[in-house]
Amino acid sequence: MAEANLVDGKYYEATPPRSLSERLVVAARDRIYADFLRTCAPGRDTTILDVGVSDVINDAANVLERSYPHRDRVTAVGLGHPDSFHKAYPDIAYRQVVPNQALPFADSTFDVAVSNAVLEHVGSPDNQHLFVSELCRVARRVFITVPHRFFPVEHHTAIPLLHYSDATFRLACRALGKAPWSEASNLILMSRAHLASLAPTGHVASVGYTGIKLGWFSSNLYLSATRAPAVAA
Repeated sequence: MAEANLVDGKYYEATPPRSLSERLVVAARDRIYADFLRTCAPGRDTTILDVGVSDVINDAANVLERSYPHRDRVTAVGLGHPDSFHKAYPDIAYRQVVPNQALPFADSTFDVAVSNAVLEHVGSPDNQHLFVSELCRVARRVFITVPHRFFPVEHHTAIPLLHYSDATFRLACRALGKAPWSEASNLILMSRAHLASLAPTGHVASVGYTGIKLGWFSSNLYLSATRAPAVAA
């Protein structure tokens, strides 16, 4: 499929192929994948839903699909046309979905639902709550990761340090011809406190650092949530 027709092409503008920035993204996502395995401990029969896979096929995208050994147990959903995804991963079921609508699956269909670098793009805090709720509805456990706003370089624009403040980030985006990235409809910069505020009720949840781990300045954050067992009456 032509690059111009790819839904997710804009998310990789700051990481051209074979660049240092792409190598850093690959390293971060490989460590995110390792933290997913450690946190969720999936087995051979674990059913997994990956929400928000990319129609861009490169070394930085779709780390679960590239790395997970039991791909017949994975279902992927995304906004893009299925052609490019099916060509790259013919053994993984794919469903094309519409933004900010219910997922096309019944309650508790999957053991685990994962999502990487999607939650920051759903348009508003209300939509973020809905997104997390939907993952929790269709799976018993969720593992959601996002870029961390306090990593020294902003992930989507490659702007250093100025993204620590909304005002300076907005000015930098306008000055560099990247104004759309300063709009919440395109990008909500994610802090640990904000991600923790999205933790679902009725779940045992934790928030932590992942990706390139630099303490408070780590490249990514994760939200892990497991449905709490029902309390007997």
